[in-house]
Amino acid sequence: MSNTENQGIVQVEDTTDKENIEPPAKKPKTETKKLEDLETRLYDILSCNVCLSLPSKEIYQCPHGHLMCCSCLTHLLADARLKDEQATCPNCRTEISRSNCSRNLAVEKAVSELPTKCQYCSQEFLRVIVRLHEKEECTERLVECKYKRLGCQWQGPFHELSGHEGECLHPNKTGIELMTALDTIDETNAKRVKTLETIVGLLSFEKIAINDLQLRSYRTDDFIPQLYYETSRFNALGQQWVVKVKVDGSEKILKRNLLFQLIQKTKGQVKIKFMMIRSPFGDLSVNPTLHYHEFTADLLESEFYELAFVDNLEANKMLASKIINLRLMMFQLSN
Repeated sequence: MSNTENQGIVQVEDTTDKENIEPPAKKPKTETKKLEDLETRLYDILSCNVCLSLPSKEIYQCPHGHLMCCSCLTHLLADARLKDEQATCPNCRTEISRSNCSRNLAVEKAVSELPTKCQYCSQEFLRVIVRLHEKEECTERLVECKYKRLGCQWQGPFHELSGHEGECLHPNKTGIELMTALDTIDETNAKRVKTLETIVGLLSFEKIAINDLQLRSYRTDDFIPQLYYETSRFNALGQQWVVKVKVDGSEKILKRNLLFQLIQKTKGQVKIKFMMIRSPFGDLSVNPTLHYHEFTADLLESEFYELAFVDNLEANKMLASKIINLRLMMFQLSN
């Protein structure tokens, strides 16, 4: 009987303590998502209204408050001068000029406080300090061996530097063994000095043109579209020109070569020496390299020349940008 009664009893589990246990907190995830959404909205609000990129240097505004980076403002004014028109804001069509466009320091400060990724370690830092981190603090930044002057060609991340220098063979080489490396270094330095002396000599020419260019990305109409960059027309030395940049090869490699070409859009025979250097509106570092081409009615396009970047990562930085800013210097030779 007792067994029967026991079978009929329903045992109720005490869940009072379990009911009082709170579910896992989701607040951090929600806060992170809200923060990311806020950053995205700020990126859209603070971006240049022309190139739609977040400016890294001075930010200007039209009389009605629409934002433009310094490069785009200069480009708009130059285009208007080329067409003999009054420059206008792309958003509100109000007239703009150097005198009525003012810097927006509040936006510049806000942009500097937004996060961005280190190009070496991909960690996020504030824009105002990321350059210092990449230059002095990042353990993944590319460095060279301190025995480079003795001919060591090693390059690698900073955290491997001490290990390499402890095993580097160059400090133990004899003077005779080091002579070959030192001769190569001297030859490289001599070429660099000669280039700089030539540039200084060209600065005394009568006809010189300096143009700060904006290159925008496009795709070819091929079956497999190819990426290329091109400027709008610009005036220099009494002619109209266009600069085109293409990627040399499509292999998935760390080091990519970018080639540029100078194209004459008006017919006229002219001998030009020219070079690409860093723009005051951009952060791409390019070694100055002089090129020569004689433009005629049958030769309106120069050959493609390599953009000699200071760092191998500069090419990838350039390809990741919507707008590329470079400065072109042109020297006209007498016929």
